[in-house]
Amino acid sequence: MTKPSVPNAAPPCVPCRLAAIGAVVAVLAGGFAYTAGWLTPARLTAPRIINTFEAVAGHPHPGYRRNHAKGLCVAGYFDSSGDGSVLSHAAVFAPGRTPVIGRFAVPGGNPSAPDTSSPVRSMALLFQLQNGEQWRTGMNSTPVFAVHTPEQFYQQLVAAKPDAATGKPDPVKLKAFYAANPETKPFQAWVKAHPPSSSLANAAYYSINAFQFTDSAGNTRAVRWAMEPETPYAPITDAQKEEKNFLEADLDQRLQNGPLRWHLILTVAQPGDPIDDATMQWPDDRQHIDAGTLVIDHTTSQEDGACRDVNFDPTILPAGIRPSNDPLLAARSAAYALSYKRRTREESLHPEVHQTKSNGERS
Repeated sequence: MTKPSVPNAAPPCVPCRLAAIGAVVAVLAGGFAYTAGWLTPARLTAPRIINTFEAVAGHPHPGYRRNHAKGLCVAGYFDSSGDGSVLSHAAVFAPGRTPVIGRFAVPGGNPSAPDTSSPVRSMALLFQLQNGEQWRTGMNSTPVFAVHTPEQFYQQLVAAKPDAATGKPDPVKLKAFYAANPETKPFQAWVKAHPPSSSLANAAYYSINAFQFTDSAGNTRAVRWAMEPETPYAPITDAQKEEKNFLEADLDQRLQNGPLRWHLILTVAQPGDPIDDATMQWPDDRQHIDAGTLVIDHTTSQEDGACRDVNFDPTILPAGIRPSNDPLLAARSAAYALSYKRRTREESLHPEVHQTKSNGERS
């Protein structure tokens, strides 16, 4: 049976449809514009953070990371003890060996900065799991971070911009920042009580941020981790304070005597422990699990090593691990992505930027 015709049916309103489509596009475009900060120039965005990193570095350094620009590539493997599987069903915690690409670095945007330019060292790792997943992590040699929010981090960067007359940060501005942000006190106190290590090999490295671990039964717990070295800690020496590039030379010399090892220690939060504030440590009596041993057995220059083109985004995680609600994690991910985009574009336009310098110095 055919449908009866509807008398006086209005013809389709083509302009109305176009207007509706246009409205949807406008909403989507507006969302992207808001995310990028185009409609709210005062809003904190990844470009503002990365641009400020570049300003703090003094001048552009094309082809290098906007932070932790000075570093070297390392490689090795992770031998899992299997004990981490009580917290997470991630394949990396099953007994066995996982290949690892890594990078040691010091903070800052200048790839030629002296090793003493910061008391902090960093270790970044990429675990290549057998099931094709990856676990990427960026760790610092301090168990706490200086600030709690991306906004505070940006303000700290602004305060650290070099003065045009001296080429160094204005101590008055830095002092004012710390006075206005008492959350920085735990970090300052820790650094004051712990001199920088004499080597990359004898430092511990901390996740700083908390992450959510889920086991095979679906139980989820907040976890932080640390890479604790088998090499005994020793503070930086007076002689090293006068050297510009002692960290890489020291690591190469140590590896001539055999691989270096760290233990992956997982720390489990208890109810009430802050999981969204990287400025606060958890009590020492929390549960600790030795999940296995990281073995580093060789280094390569970051100019041509495997780590050069890796974005060590800490939110790239395998099943069984996911980010916590720490606001720094999303900001780190966005800033790392933009830094990666800029430097890889510069590398493609100017491949010579990563050629080893003629005098043998590596940046």
